[in-house]
Amino acid sequence: MRVSEPSRTAGVRLLASGDQCLIVEFGRTIDLGINRRACAFARRLTTAALSGVTDIVPSFSSVGLHYRAAAVPLQGEESPLAALRRAVEAVLAAPWDMDEGATRLLEIPVCYGDDFGPDLDEVAQIRGLGRDELIRLHTATTGRVFMIGFAPGHPYIGLWDERFAISRRSTPRTLVPAGTVAIANRLSVVYSFDVPGGWNLIGRTPWAMFDAKRTAPCLLRPGDSVRFVAITPAEFAAMQRTGS
Repeated sequence: MRVSEPSRTAGVRLLASGDQCLIVEFGRTIDLGINRRACAFARRLTTAALSGVTDIVPSFSSVGLHYRAAAVPLQGEESPLAALRRAVEAVLAAPWDMDEGATRLLEIPVCYGDDFGPDLDEVAQIRGLGRDELIRLHTATTGRVFMIGFAPGHPYIGLWDERFAISRRSTPRTLVPAGTVAIANRLSVVYSFDVPGGWNLIGRTPWAMFDAKRTAPCLLRPGDSVRFVAITPAEFAAMQRTGS
């Protein structure tokens, strides 16, 4: 789908972030359409191969360009930031497609509740649901990976319906095990490492979200679709044993 001139540039802002990062902001909300634009533009920037740019990072509603100031070509007395802004504005102004590249549907196994998801029953009670109904609702939704952030390979997936519009916990846990599936604000995340966290823990997957030994260390990438599949504790143990 080719993006028309008004929709390409409407509401787009270019913002400096620190001394060597430029943010291309398409909006300020978590929205499927805005995220698709951000991911498509990140792909377009990758093919543009702008001099000096070292990393291109799509997020919920923007794209971050990290750059090495000394490697950005300058015209006259302009700064590296001004030169990069000029280059990005040229890419924005030229025709580009809403093409996010190859995206995938991944079905991620999850063992829900009990030690795997200690907050499941509390979340179900807050929402006036039984635990089985909450699991059914969570597994019935196909979510979109909006971005990878917080830790390497840590995906933010959404959007679930309003019954999942629950706040993060008032007191974060000091340790959340890797593989834990958690919810807040209509989003699901999967913790990729053992780290502190304040989301509501409802289950755990035996799959590694990040593995430096893999050709592609991150299991998921922005634009992917995800469906969670409920498994038993015995199935979890078997998958963890075999690495499948």
